Amino acid sequence: MNKEEKLNAIRHTAEHILTQAVLKLFPKVKMAMGPAIDNGFYFDFDPNGEDIKEEDFPKIEAEMKKIIDRNLPLTKEEITINKARAMFSDNPYKQEWLDEIEKRKEKPTVYWTGNEFVDLCAGPHVKSTGEVGAFKLLSVAGAYWHGNEKNKMLTRIYGTAFETKEELEKYLKAQEEAKKRDHRKIGKELGLFILPEEVGSGLVLLTPKGAIIRREIENLIIEEQTKRGYLHVYTPHIGKKSLWKTSGHWDLYKDKMYSAMKIDKDEYLVKPMNCPFHMAIYKSEIRSYKDMPIKIAEIATVYRYEKAGELSGLLRVRHITQDDSHIFCREDQVVEEFVKVFEYTEYLLSVFGLKNYYLRLGLRSPKEKYLGNDAIWKKAEKEIIKAIEKKKLNYVKSEGDAAFYGPKLDIVIKDALGREWQCGTIQVDFMLPQRFSLSYINKEGKEETPVLIHRAPLGSIERFMAILIEHYAGNFPLWLSPVQVKVLSINTRNEKYAEEIFKTLLNHSIRSEIDKENQTLSYKVRKAENEKIPYILIIGDKEEKEKTISVRSRKDKSVKEEKLENFIKKIKEEIENKS
Repeated sequence: MNKEEKLNAIRHTAEHILTQAVLKLFPKVKMAMGPAIDNGFYFDFDPNGEDIKEEDFPKIEAEMKKIIDRNLPLTKEEITINKARAMFSDNPYKQEWLDEIEKRKEKPTVYWTGNEFVDLCAGPHVKSTGEVGAFKLLSVAGAYWHGNEKNKMLTRIYGTAFETKEELEKYLKAQEEAKKRDHRKIGKELGLFILPEEVGSGLVLLTPKGAIIRREIENLIIEEQTKRGYLHVYTPHIGKKSLWKTSGHWDLYKDKMYSAMKIDKDEYLVKPMNCPFHMAIYKSEIRSYKDMPIKIAEIATVYRYEKAGELSGLLRVRHITQDDSHIFCREDQVVEEFVKVFEYTEYLLSVFGLKNYYLRLGLRSPKEKYLGNDAIWKKAEKEIIKAIEKKKLNYVKSEGDAAFYGPKLDIVIKDALGREWQCGTIQVDFMLPQRFSLSYINKEGKEETPVLIHRAPLGSIERFMAILIEHYAGNFPLWLSPVQVKVLSINTRNEKYAEEIFKTLLNHSIRSEIDKENQTLSYKVRKAENEKIPYILIIGDKEEKEKTISVRSRKDKSVKEEKLENFIKKIKEEIENKS
């Protein structure tokens, strides 16, 4: 058993220990189910009239500690369906699990903790409760049985466990840091976005300040892509259903798409992807081999269904803005263009200071449906691997992570807290150009089908913004900061000069605000610091008399007196360089 398997077994055992402790302290409660999960474990209980709260954790943990200290053995037993039904005769949740086991024609297994507690379980577990080194209960939440809101609401207790106390303390410290950096918390404090229930679940509204961040990201993308020969387009948010039948989305991606709407005599869908529209733009002209590659780009919002329980701030939403592009190229250009896309992606991530990421090659899984035949898939995989090897990149293979029309290379970013998020993607596709009957005239004057590279270096801009908020902990670099400078007057007689400074900054396209509140200077400075503004300009009698400003930097809290024109020149350079 390696370290990861051991940790999983420890957490699974801790979940049994939790259940045993809860049943002793709250005898009316009924067991439902609970697994070990990536960062710990949970168990769902039918409270059955009991009220379990976080205030009860100390006594539950004390009871769990007793079970651990007794070092009770965990013993697996394979039993018959009839014996299992008798063993859990008063528990409808276990009976339902037994129905599933019976359907699959499997034999039920139970695990005993000593001879005091037993639960229906397939394992794995450690040999005895004493092997659970350190644990902590974390929270209580409501959860519907099987995640279905039509079912009964259960009480879910979350916890975590590790081999050592040191590992537990490290994890808990990281969780505290996660709470501080949570993009939902910072987003609310800085007024970047809202998720109003009346608008709909998973639908984000960016406020003026949040919109600035997104616009700066988009401006960077457009500027850099224009240098690299991309042609930017705009396409509608809906299209005929037949487009997505041709592309294969309707057959193989339907679960992520929203219902069709009838317009005139045709059915239309809100777009889950931009591909069909870019195909139509390519197809609108006769193309020559000399024109290739043709890079059609669009920063566009697409709409995909996410389950309510999976929605999370900006990280999981139901509308996704992609820095999307489709590169139509000759087969002999695929490797070169793939490498160029990767180098551009590397550059983008470096601008934002994101260095902790790895590459994942998504391949087909025999369990899932895909378009095309083996020969086309092998050809696409060969081209991707050739490009990866040319660039000498390290990557991991992941079966089942391919797009339904071709293999792909995903950029998986590790955020400030070590969590992994799939962001950018580069995909090689021999399939869709055929399905949309795309062609170009080759050197011999004959029609030939182009190869398509799908790419979105940042993936979802909403998700990328969430990662940036947490990466910077809200302390955005100057070029991204919604407010770059705050002007503060020490007293009312300096307000006119402060207003002149403020207007001069705006005239130089420096995003600024002026604080005219009738408050003390220390209050105004503290407020500006909480708003994480890079530069604070303090204006008093001395500054007005000498026609200067006092600059307070967020970086080192130092205050320096200087001429306004010098300050403007310096920060415009900082903005331009994206320091």
